[in-house]
Amino acid sequence: MPQQNTFVANALEATVRIGLLLVLAAWCFSIVQPFVIPLAWGIIIAVAQYPGYRTLCAWLGGRRRAAATLMAVLDLLVLLVPAVLLSGTLLDGAQGLARGLQEGTLAVPPPPDSVKGWPLVGEPLSAFWVQASQNLTETAAKLAPQLKAAAGWLLSTAVGAGFSVLQFILAIIIAGALLAHADASAEFARAVAARLAGEKGAEITRLSETIVRSVTKGILGVALAQAILAGVGFMVMGIPAAGLWALLCLLLSTVQIGIFPITLPILIYVFATADTVPAVLFLVWSLMVGSLDNVLKPLVLGRGVQVPMAVIFVGAIGGFIASGIIGLFVGAVVLALGYKLLLAWVYERPEGSAV
Repeated sequence: MPQQNTFVANALEATVRIGLLLVLAAWCFSIVQPFVIPLAWGIIIAVAQYPGYRTLCAWLGGRRRAAATLMAVLDLLVLLVPAVLLSGTLLDGAQGLARGLQEGTLAVPPPPDSVKGWPLVGEPLSAFWVQASQNLTETAAKLAPQLKAAAGWLLSTAVGAGFSVLQFILAIIIAGALLAHADASAEFARAVAARLAGEKGAEITRLSETIVRSVTKGILGVALAQAILAGVGFMVMGIPAAGLWALLCLLLSTVQIGIFPITLPILIYVFATADTVPAVLFLVWSLMVGSLDNVLKPLVLGRGVQVPMAVIFVGAIGGFIASGIIGLFVGAVVLALGYKLLLAWVYERPEGSAV
């Protein structure tokens, strides 16, 4: 009986302690939950920019805080300048569209005769286009429910985009703080990995770091390059709301759909309104930009990582589908770590065991 009472007392005490730890952990998580996404993005930005930070730090004579501050300022400029330009473009476009509809000065050019000969969609598209060119106000009135739904979607998207910009600003500040204390941050990450994975902790830390940089360059970097080049083409051709279409190109390229769903209707618009030579040049430019990912992605994605590119790609896309943009990195890291653990389980055997 004394032994049984001691066991029950110890079990009860352990249960209370574990319960209190779980309550404390849940309470802490509820407090920091609004900062989880900015913190994760801050870590990703810091890891991706660390090589550039080291170079900048060397240029500044080893002044780490100055280099981290300059890096954060540059990141804020890269984020805020396109956001301001995009918002200005959208506002001007919306005001011009509303003014044109109210004054009746907004006009749609009639469709070319070749549109009617397009397979499947040619005749209905030509009829709708002709109706819009003859009476745009009446056509807009017929599409009022669809336009209202689209306006609501655009409004909610704009609000979400504004909130995302605020999160990114906070993430950039966090990244700057992490870069300013890069050695301590790296040591803490290695200590956590060692506690979780023992001797494999250092390898897991290096693998995670390399994968984050690989995904940054191979997916986000390529998507950003495509969006910028496509936006340049839109602005040169005078496409209305060019910033909005460039942003949509960035989103579609990030999720691996590509920019052709955006450039195809713009190409139709350009061939219907512009001269032949500029339209053909814009077509060639769009095809080159749209095919850029097929060239750059195999060269960059998975480079320097001892994991097949297919594993990183599937992890990034699957993570994006499951968790959004942040899942691009988390999914790739988790799947790569799972792949390495699977190989270790299959091929690594304890000493003295039979092969």
